[in-house]
Amino acid sequence: MRRLLLRLVFAVALPALLVTVWWVASAGSTDMYWPPLRTILEAFPDVWTAERLRGDVLPSVLRLAGGYALAAVVGVALGTVVGSYPRVRAVCEPVLEFLRAVPPPVLVPVIMLFAGIGDTMKVTVIAAGCVWPVLLNTVEGVRAVDPVMAETARSFGITGAARLRKLVLRSASPQIFAGLRQALSIGIILMVISEMFAASNGLGFTIVQFQRGFAIPDMWTGILVLGLLGFLLSVVFQWVERRVLGWYHGLRASARRSP
Repeated sequence: MRRLLLRLVFAVALPALLVTVWWVASAGSTDMYWPPLRTILEAFPDVWTAERLRGDVLPSVLRLAGGYALAAVVGVALGTVVGSYPRVRAVCEPVLEFLRAVPPPVLVPVIMLFAGIGDTMKVTVIAAGCVWPVLLNTVEGVRAVDPVMAETARSFGITGAARLRKLVLRSASPQIFAGLRQALSIGIILMVISEMFAASNGLGFTIVQFQRGFAIPDMWTGILVLGLLGFLLSVVFQWVERRVLGWYHGLRASARRSP
């Protein structure tokens, strides 16, 4: 119980300190572009009503979920193939490195030509950026499978789907989740960027509309919503990771306790 309370204090302390500093630093501000935090918080409930949450936040979350899920499936599947076969890796690696170096926001106009300006474009942009950390981490995780365990599985006749599920993916899962964590933050950024192009709803669209209408406090409330959304998704991700990788964290804890 004490350990849980300490973790809670550490998790809340820094955000509380930053909010306090922001409040004090902006208290006497008369700059239109830097309103006091008090003004922003007062505008928050008027701006982010239940209707606006359904009309702007929910579509953004659904697009993020679609692009993120697509990137996870493609990244893990392709990464497993590339990591398992050295010849495939030798052929694909130069192309993958070239594509990885292209910033996803640059691809937005190109993707719009093929996917239009609807949700398909936005989901594709998110997936195009999120797939790389998942793919590359999966490749490294699959390559790092213990050769002794691989040989043992072969000796016991564990092949095919059973070997893939119980050895390869399980051994690579810590690396895969590291890539998924990186992809989550990239996905939030691309969600906002994609909604700034030919959109009619979403968080990115709404924030830009506030900025163009010089509703600066309202714009800042949108930025706060983005921060809260990112924090909430991070908490959910950590919860899922602890459940899926419970065996891995248990092994690490045992290793730290052993002399």
